[in-house]
This record gives sequence, C-alpha cells and structure tokens, in this order.
Amino acid sequence: MTGKHSNTTITRRRALAVTGGTVAAGGLAVAGYQSAFADDATAADASPTSTAGTCMTLMSSVTEGPYHLDGALVRKDITEGKSGVPLTLRLTVVDATDGCTPVPGAAVEIWHCDAWGYYSGYTTANPGGSAPAESEDGSTADDQTYLRGYQIAGAGGVVKFETIFPGWYTPRTCHIHVKVHTGGEKADGTYEGGKVNYTGQLFFADDIAEEIFTLQPYAKHSGSYTTLDDDMVYDGGGAASGLLTLKAVHKKDPSKGYKGSLTLAVDPDAENTGAGSGGGTPPSGSPGDAPTGTPPGGAPSGSASPSASASS
Repeated sequence: MTGKHSNTTITRRRALAVTGGTVAAGGLAVAGYQSAFADDATAADASPTSTAGTCMTLMSSVTEGPYHLDGALVRKDITEGKSGVPLTLRLTVVDATDGCTPVPGAAVEIWHCDAWGYYSGYTTANPGGSAPAESEDGSTADDQTYLRGYQIAGAGGVVKFETIFPGWYTPRTCHIHVKVHTGGEKADGTYEGGKVNYTGQLFFADDIAEEIFTLQPYAKHSGSYTTLDDDMVYDGGGAASGLLTLKAVHKKDPSKGYKGSLTLAVDPDAENTGAGSGGGTPPSGSPGDAPTGTPPGGAPSGSASPSASASS
C-alpha cells in the first residue's frame, strides 16, 4: 500500500488491552520533562516534581507487536550507525499504586524501526510505499541489533536513550515500542529475569513527524504514513496513551534533533505479557503481518558492539 492507510476496518480502531484505571491528565508528563532534561545528572535523577501533585493512573498496555527480540543489549546509544534525525529519549518510571514514587532498578526496553521502516532482525519485511533496501548497498542482515536496547533506572526512576527519530511502515503511524521490567538483573550485556509490568508504545505528534519525513534519509521512503487519528493502536489519550512531549534542539532546524520525554506510571506488582490485540488486519506482506524475514536464532549476538560511550 503506497497511499495513506484508510481501510475502514482498521481506521480509528482502538485495539488497546487496558490493564487498569482510566487515562490521566498530561500534567505529569510536563513535570517529568522538566526534571528529566535537567543538564545536571543529579537533577535528572531526582524524584519527579509531580509526586507532590496529581498522580497518573496506570498506563494502558497494548500489544508488543511482531518485531520484539529477546536479548537486547543494555546500552544508552542504540543507533549502531543508523542515519536519521537524532532523538534523545528520557523516560521516567513511577509507581501508580504508591503516589507516583520513582521505581529505581526498573529496566526500560525500547525498539523501533529505522528511517525507512525496517526493524533489525526482520529486514526482509516490506515497510510499504517505495522504500530503499534496508542498507544502501542493497543487502539485508537479519542478525543486526540496531535500534534496540535496555536502560536501568536509577534512584529517580529515569532512563535515557540516544537514538534516531523512527520512520514509518504501512499501516502504522510513527512509534516506538516499550516494555518496563522489574525484578531482573543485568547479565552478559543484557537484562535477564524478573517480569514485564508494562508493554506499550510511544507516539509522535503528526506535525513534527511530517516535517521530519521531508528530510533525508526519510524522504527516500515515498508514500504516505498513517496519522495518529487513523492509527490502529493510538487511542487519542495523549500522554497517558504514550504521546511524547517533544522539544526541538534547534527551533529553526529540525535536522538537529529532538528531545522527547514521558512518564510511565505502572504497577510494579503486576505482570503484562504484551499479548493484547494489535487491532485490524494489515495489508499482506507489510510489517503489520507476521514478519516474512527469518529472525536471528536466539538472543542477538551483540556483534555490533556499542562503543564505550554507548554502554550503560
């Protein structure tokens, strides 16, 4: 499918598997943004200012999608050389059952597609529209681990990732997948054990995404992406449904990058498998289907080792 997704069986379909509570106001996200992007490392790891005010209810969990891989590396920089508009992502994990106090030791895992809509491990899956090959030389490599990683929260519940602005693939809007784990530990460069408390997705305002997609390398992927209103997963709930607060690094030059933030209010005692419905039936052969590529066997090998500055 090369045009904007408009299948009425999918459009505005709300496929959320709600784990509890109602959606909350976005005030917590703003407060979390102010503390998370403080330049001083100590300030960035301080308790969110929102804990003294209204606490978020539980975030709504959704499907993990078809592109999750076990064994992602614990690292701050997940780009592995992938080109795109820089994105610094800070997420704050708080306990919605205990006054939104921080959850130290929570492991936040994210994964997303590259500028052209490809996921590492599934590079033969067609992103829709007219996209270049997964790599400039036309080759594919399903043993790569780019744009996947964990970070473990400190005392303030804050984690930080250095990545790129995701691209898009039919029939989904621009998004990042996220899981919050507790009770495990770092081992052999990854995070093992424990349980998953939250499975969700992070979203981007349409006006910002549209501007980014006019830039290179995104512009090489022709066609139209699905907007937030027409996405099968995003339910219009703002921050409580995963909508990021975004700030441009340079007001007049979006290519310089963005800072994105969100507070994730979870129940550390709950377990969420990520098996909720994804909603709708995507076009055959697109990444919304079960991937057509063969994923790497077992956990990623980590052969594309992160640099010293990228490690946790």
